[in-house]
Amino acid sequence: MRDEINIFIPAAGRGERLRPVTDHIPKPLVPVLGKPVLQHILEKVSALPFKKIGINIHHKKEAVEEWVSRCRLKDRIVLFPEETMLGTGGALRNAEGLLKERTFVVHNSDVLSDIDIGRLLEHHRSSGNHVTLAVHDYPEFNNLSVSGQGLLRQVNPRAGAGAELMAFTGVAVYEPEFLRFLPGGASSVTDAWMSALNAGCRIGTFDTTGCYWTDIGRPAAYASAVFRALRNDGEAVYIHPSVRGCTNIDLQGYVVIESGCMLGRGVSLKNCILLQGTCIGTGAEEVHGQHRLENCIMGPGFRTDISEPEPAGCREGGGQLIGDGGSDRKFYRLRKGNESVVLMQCSGDDPDFERHMEYTRFFRRHSVPVPGLIKADAGRKQAVFEDAGDISLYSYLKCPREEAETENIYRRVIDLMIMLHIDVTAQVQECTLLRERIFDYGHLRWETDYFISRFVKGLRNTVIENPSGLEREFHRLALRVDSFPKAVIHRDLQSRNIMVMKGGEIRLIDFQGARMGPPAYDAASILWDPYHRLQDDMRDRLIRYYIEETSRRSEGTFDGDRFRDALLPCRLQRHMQALGAYGFLSSVKGKKYFLKHVPEALRLLKEDISQCSDDYPELHKLILTLAS
Repeated sequence: MRDEINIFIPAAGRGERLRPVTDHIPKPLVPVLGKPVLQHILEKVSALPFKKIGINIHHKKEAVEEWVSRCRLKDRIVLFPEETMLGTGGALRNAEGLLKERTFVVHNSDVLSDIDIGRLLEHHRSSGNHVTLAVHDYPEFNNLSVSGQGLLRQVNPRAGAGAELMAFTGVAVYEPEFLRFLPGGASSVTDAWMSALNAGCRIGTFDTTGCYWTDIGRPAAYASAVFRALRNDGEAVYIHPSVRGCTNIDLQGYVVIESGCMLGRGVSLKNCILLQGTCIGTGAEEVHGQHRLENCIMGPGFRTDISEPEPAGCREGGGQLIGDGGSDRKFYRLRKGNESVVLMQCSGDDPDFERHMEYTRFFRRHSVPVPGLIKADAGRKQAVFEDAGDISLYSYLKCPREEAETENIYRRVIDLMIMLHIDVTAQVQECTLLRERIFDYGHLRWETDYFISRFVKGLRNTVIENPSGLEREFHRLALRVDSFPKAVIHRDLQSRNIMVMKGGEIRLIDFQGARMGPPAYDAASILWDPYHRLQDDMRDRLIRYYIEETSRRSEGTFDGDRFRDALLPCRLQRHMQALGAYGFLSSVKGKKYFLKHVPEALRLLKEDISQCSDDYPELHKLILTLAS
């Protein structure tokens, strides 16, 4: 095809600046959340209309050759081994047999970005350029003099030349004619740019300022790229599926554990990247019987320290922006010496600010472990809280733990549920805002309408065959859930709203939605949680534990059978609400990472409706359609 291009990925370098990592792993194979950088780049460029991909190799070339042999694109990849390093220009000349065929894109193997290469290619083709360089304003690397028309003028101009300076991103489009400016042997591509300019060729630029870009050439830049990838995926922890040995492991900050790692008991990790094959349990810094690692990249036989990451990649409000949930509120971590606190900033029309403050004081007064309120400013709608850390129960459970350890932490959560449902409920007259906020028929109907508007129609664009019949079933479901006895419930008691602090302390967050509702709704939220799937036998034991403990503490007034009857209708309600939220957050708020939880939520909803399909036939039909 005439419009097909070829692609070239320079991957031969030794990665000197990334040592000691590159002493063990060639830079193109350094992992970012389980995938080598090279794979991330191939996935990006393979969306272009390409015929072949050339990759030059030298440093640890056998490892790259072996990886390419298993790559799904292997039949379209051509490797160009270099006996000696040929440089950025010599690499292209060495691949001339491939690159002379058609227009080609070059993408450095140590660059991660969200640059739209398709737009770059379109710009190049419409410009008449022989070369088009993707550039951006990056003061640390600005060394290209660019004219007002976007044409390259000079590389490394003299100081005071008055030129507009830009930085090369490592991504460019070339016409085959450029190859004639490359000498044989080792050379620099920037010298060839100048030779082409002097010969009257047109070398243009494409401004990508504002796009995300990082050169992973240094340990700090690599760590920043990995932690940013975590944030973009809505995560604080990545654990490769092959990892074993997470018993009594303490995680804080951001943690990445790549394939084949082994962890001994009592390991503590904070802001760490463990590269493949790392074993910890002996030899690490030992503090109070633990092996504690903070702010580092570690691999087999080496460790390199990094600075503590800024969780949002930027500073605002005098602190570090944190949080990856569905809230519109902003949270900042503020440093005070060796301690930290969290500043919450709400919009001026936030309806829940006063409720959040009142609930916090009320819950703390009755020993519910929510983050302590340090100070509040009602006029500015902001407050300072105890720092509950970055690791939710959802993140904590990503590290595969022994069944007893998992069940123990869930029992502690259930103890908190019981505290809310019994102890706090007994004192709810103290908190007017909570006492009068009822999770009733109207709110339950809002949840099912939310499910229809935001998920069924909004996200899935599904036509409802019998809307009036479905409405009648939602009416009956809401009446049933509303009929059960009410207590103080968190109402969003899922694993992302339970923080696990250092040492295993628990804090409940996002509790401003608490209401007087059926306790089974909390049980459905945490025990049938789309964020973490529990084994059926463990869930059964936890339900029995809740019933036995609640019966004991309520002195016989609790009806365990009625609680069990409430579980299924509450599960239906809860899972429809969750899917509505995923639709809203992904489509309206742009938080696409919530989409990865849709399959599990749908699986749970299908499981729910299968147990009561005769009662809700239209809902059953709709859910089967959505889950197909």
